Amino acid sequence: MERGAATRDKVAKAVAGADAIEIKATIPNHQIRQALKRFGLSEKKEEERYIYFFDTPKLDLLGAGIIARARRVVGAAHDSTLKFRPVNPTDVGKKWRKFPDFKIEADASETGLVKSASFSMPVTRGLIKRVAVGKKPIDTIFTADQEEFLMTIAGHAIDFASLAVLGPLIAQRWQFKDPACPWPITAELWKREDGKRLMEVSIKAPVVQAAVAVGGFMAFLAEVGAERDKNQQTKTRWVLDYYVAKLARHPNRKTQAAKAPRQPAREASAAKRGRQPAGKRSRRRSG
Repeated sequence: MERGAATRDKVAKAVAGADAIEIKATIPNHQIRQALKRFGLSEKKEEERYIYFFDTPKLDLLGAGIIARARRVVGAAHDSTLKFRPVNPTDVGKKWRKFPDFKIEADASETGLVKSASFSMPVTRGLIKRVAVGKKPIDTIFTADQEEFLMTIAGHAIDFASLAVLGPLIAQRWQFKDPACPWPITAELWKREDGKRLMEVSIKAPVVQAAVAVGGFMAFLAEVGAERDKNQQTKTRWVLDYYVAKLARHPNRKTQAAKAPRQPAREASAAKRGRQPAGKRSRRRSG
């Protein structure tokens, strides 16, 4: 491995402006059972989540670097998230950093590193289910602040009427410690309705530890015998490709949003929160 002047601050510059770094790796399908056993994880005991994505049949949002999703956690809070990547942290105003569930992270894997900004907000229990079956429009899950964030950071307004519900995924999540790894480990197991599974393990570390965290976590995975997943892809891509293919087989189900009467996205979100619609109040220009 090269060291010297050419590598000084290389990782520090790549993660500059991020609040933390998350290092992720997928476990090959044939090793999932072995990994669960190695880390002492049981599929019967941990919290169960249902994750829904929203995109067009051509994945226009994903193509623009945008992820729109909602999560139902059995026995816990529900939320929605808008995520955008890549992002330049210097373009993110202080306004957004004041929200408790807004964050800028450097996402690292064996294939590269990218900085992302994500903004999550709580969702009323039962609302996500009603949206999934067409009784409520998709835009009711997202707030006016989330939409304004996306317009400001990405310069992109979502046409919610063009979106489809993609999912749900059944997901389980564990957080645990291993004596051989100095950082707490998170494992997620995602299951599609066709029975296929994908497992991801990750750690989060302060940006000042980015270089040692990336190298150290990959070395840990090698030490415990986790093979490099030659078909590695993000969980999101793995999900969306499947459900978009399903939509193509059932074209009459492409746009769930059309099944329920709806207001324009910003007016609906603003009305829900008792605020004036964004079009009737001052708005920042996208940047």
